[in-house]
Amino acid sequence: MKIGILGVGHIGKTLTQRLSAAGREVKVANSRGPHTIGADVLSSGGRAVTAAEAVSDVDAVLLSIPLNRIPQIAPLIAGVPADTVVIDTSNYYPARDSRIEAIDAGQVESLWVAEQLGRPIAKAWNAIGSHSFAAKGKPAGSSDSIAIPVAADRDRDRQVAMALIEDTGFDAFDAGTLADSWRQQPGAPCYCTDLTREEMPGALAAAEADRLPRRRDLAVAAIQERVGDAMTNPDAEYGVRLNRALFM
Repeated sequence: MKIGILGVGHIGKTLTQRLSAAGREVKVANSRGPHTIGADVLSSGGRAVTAAEAVSDVDAVLLSIPLNRIPQIAPLIAGVPADTVVIDTSNYYPARDSRIEAIDAGQVESLWVAEQLGRPIAKAWNAIGSHSFAAKGKPAGSSDSIAIPVAADRDRDRQVAMALIEDTGFDAFDAGTLADSWRQQPGAPCYCTDLTREEMPGALAAAEADRLPRRRDLAVAAIQERVGDAMTNPDAEYGVRLNRALFM
């Protein structure tokens, strides 16, 4: 399977490393050009390319960019064949992304992304913290593997996303449709709480849509108080403890 990745932040970097190590052919791009992508990102065999090259002749495109930049790449994604799987890993954080009125009014984040891109997507890797994703992968079949929820409307999108999650060292969990993907948004019980496959169904069922924004913003405020700004990710153990206390 050939993979194109847009974005080399915390999640995009680990995706590039893990999927390359798993034997996938990976091309990766950022907004500044291939010459700015560090050797550590490419250490497992990924190849730095332009954004146009990253989405050309691939089976799946993984979007690992801030949510507010999704409209900017819509023209690029418009040229991707309909049967190519597009997987979004983003989350809405108003302090970082600026206000998006439709989401503030209750639109599900994944549906907003699909609307901006004008095509079906899958939602995956958004509900795990970057430190947990980088450090807590396990061999396939491990009893204590962390589960990552996947939402999609098309069977192929769901199947490809779940297969790639398994490649990265985590258990893939079918979380249903994009309309239900609010259950894996920031503030939800399964969001960055490092749950197992057995724990995931209860966490998804326990989510309360109207409480998610308040819980999300409480977590941001607590992290900002600890690390000094709203943009720095906390270490894995603190982040998981905080999110479990606030979201579950």
